[in-house]
Amino acid sequence: MNLSTRDIDRIIEMAWEDRTPFEAITFQFGLKEQEVIDVMRREMKPSSFRMWRERVQGRATKHKKLRTFEEGRFKCSRQRTITNNSITKR
Repeated sequence: MNLSTRDIDRIIEMAWEDRTPFEAITFQFGLKEQEVIDVMRREMKPSSFRMWRERVQGRATKHKKLRTFEEGRFKCSRQRTITNNSITKR
């Protein structure tokens, strides 16, 4: 599969995000979990890759089957007061 630099950057970003499951990467880019791991191994420094692997291994939020919630996302208690990426005056 030919991935552009932009696609690779987005895959790495999504893989680092705690609440983005591997299934979302599969849906968007057609890469299975093992292929994402291969991209991360190839594109990152060895120490960064090891840190990432320790972080995601067994993490429930990275695997849709292990998630405890069916739909929705984390919502900050102050989210309703945040507009245009800045917190409004209280």
